[in-house]
Amino acid sequence: MSKNTDQKRVIVVGAGLVGSLLALLLSRKHSLHVEVIERRDDPRTAKYTEGRSINLALSVRGLTALEKVGLKAETEKLLIPMKGRMIHTLDSKTELQPYSSFGDQINSISRHSLNLLLINHAEAHGVKFHFNKTVVKIAHRSLEIFFKDDQPICADIIFAADGAHSYVRNSFINTPFFNFSQMYSEHGYKELRIPPAKDGSHLLPKNCLHIWPRGNYMMIALPNLDGSFTVTLFFPFSALLEGEGFDTLDTKEKVLAFFENRFPDAVPLMPTLLEDFFSNKPEPLVTVKCFPWSFTDRVLLLGDAAHAIVPFFGQGMNCGFEDISILDQILESQKSPFDWSTIFKNFQTLRKPNTDAIAQMAEENYLEMRDRVVDKNYLFRKQI
Repeated sequence: MSKNTDQKRVIVVGAGLVGSLLALLLSRKHSLHVEVIERRDDPRTAKYTEGRSINLALSVRGLTALEKVGLKAETEKLLIPMKGRMIHTLDSKTELQPYSSFGDQINSISRHSLNLLLINHAEAHGVKFHFNKTVVKIAHRSLEIFFKDDQPICADIIFAADGAHSYVRNSFINTPFFNFSQMYSEHGYKELRIPPAKDGSHLLPKNCLHIWPRGNYMMIALPNLDGSFTVTLFFPFSALLEGEGFDTLDTKEKVLAFFENRFPDAVPLMPTLLEDFFSNKPEPLVTVKCFPWSFTDRVLLLGDAAHAIVPFFGQGMNCGFEDISILDQILESQKSPFDWSTIFKNFQTLRKPNTDAIAQMAEENYLEMRDRVVDKNYLFRKQI
């Protein structure tokens, strides 16, 4: 922990993965007074319900940020290594495609478990969390934050880690010279499930990312520690796009026929397929780009609030965590009290080109995963 004379009141908006890790780093390593505002329930309570994808892929870049707050070892206990892609063809054959000949891997991790770990450690290091607080207004000059059902508070510094639909970012949308774009994919996703075997083991090989590539769409499965798999179908919203879509899968009979025809080896492993399919609506996928990321020298966007990407490169969380690693490097280069204006400008200048590149790679990787992984010419080129 560095000795810090900066007594400013730092508010992090968003208690998700990026916001919680950021709050922990600022408090534990840089001795700042940090509070976190979150519109949802405390995820540690019984009434909390999972709102986004259940598990994620954690890479070396994400682990590097966790190591900065002393949580690499504890996080590794929550991981299942995935050393390659297991391709499931239409005729129910499988082929393992290692990520590299050097033993490279990515790791499956529960979003909820990782979020709890970060919140608990942040609280243990003095971070105060305010749950069920819906921001309705931010006064840009005073940085007074107004809530739906509570008294306003004043901040000296605001970090916006409130996701792709960031309220903080949107409150600055009419600021001169602020450029913003969002692009929704014509494909969405539904989360399904493969349960564990009766003995608690995995019904598929657990140390790989399972992919059912089907040309213009795909299904994937990531392993969980309890022996289950989180299954995600990425599929067009409308059949008008490419002849098939979520809008035509509107009866149990149609859904079952579709899965038996397109994913025949998966259906016997999914006893709650129909229940799962109709229990949640298709979720959209969005890419967000904007600039600048800082306002009034006292507000900074990071994570999905600054650069949301589609999930096909497995780098959304890792990219947000890398934001924190880069911010930490900049803070380490400064003496307290911090020159936040310079810190924010340096941060956005360093990160913007990288996050734009990752967004493009994520889009391209969807085509690779749903189609090219079964193309012999592509696989040959990749080997050489």
